[in-house]
Amino acid sequence: MEKRKLGRTGHESTVVTFGTAGLGRVTQEVADKAIQQVLDAGVNHIDIAPTYGQAMERMAPWMPKIRDQVFLGSKTKERTKQAAWDDITSIKKRLNVESFDLFQLHSVVSMEELDKVTAAGGALEALVELREQGQARWLGITGHGPEIPRVILEALERFDFDTIMFPVSAVMFKDPTYREDAEALLAKAASRDLGIQTIKMIARSGWGDRERDATTWYDPHREQGDIDRALWWVLSQPMHTAPSAGDVTLLPKVLDAADRFRALDKEDQERVIREQRPQMAEPQLAIPAAD
Repeated sequence: MEKRKLGRTGHESTVVTFGTAGLGRVTQEVADKAIQQVLDAGVNHIDIAPTYGQAMERMAPWMPKIRDQVFLGSKTKERTKQAAWDDITSIKKRLNVESFDLFQLHSVVSMEELDKVTAAGGALEALVELREQGQARWLGITGHGPEIPRVILEALERFDFDTIMFPVSAVMFKDPTYREDAEALLAKAASRDLGIQTIKMIARSGWGDRERDATTWYDPHREQGDIDRALWWVLSQPMHTAPSAGDVTLLPKVLDAADRFRALDKEDQERVIREQRPQMAEPQLAIPAAD
């Protein structure tokens, strides 16, 4: 699988990160199979958070064996310094680790949330201390939603984060405002040599009132050809790595698509955007209703 330098971190991350949200509601046996698939595919970057159900408990037995082989990124959704420190302590225990390569403010989705985490006594202070104590090398910020590119752009004016994580997919680029804002953020991140992680790689629609047949909170592409086009489109953008979808049944197809990745030219990229036909809007991801 192709690797790309994760900005100033210098880590050569595989273009697909193991997004562990899909482990949150499965048995250890199912999780073990998924983890082995990821390792066999050569994936060397793990994304995990305490809000991903039992994902940390599923990964914990593996960490003593693989910790030195992977770039480990974790996150906290807490907003105050003390709550974030308590969360970090819990994460280390649940995941069976003593340190992280990357630690991030998780799901900072609005300017109000950004104000909270960057205020005196906010969660950012805990992350800075974590780095000063040698328990994390790099600090980042993540989020999703129609405002998130602008929120992260403002965050970069307040603190020199090392990485960013936000949604980028062909269906979202059907929204011209989101596309413009996302492209501005990608350009700013590149100018600062930040590590760029893009989420929701195979999102195709919102669920609406339909019955859900996948564990992702958006409606994902399922067919291999559709996953190929969606993922290759994402990997053709100026980014570094994309966490895999939060459904272990889709993981083999994502890994297969990543292994066969070929860059799309500008014309093909625009064609993939035009071909997206979301059945339902998903405002939380700036996915518009179908044309």
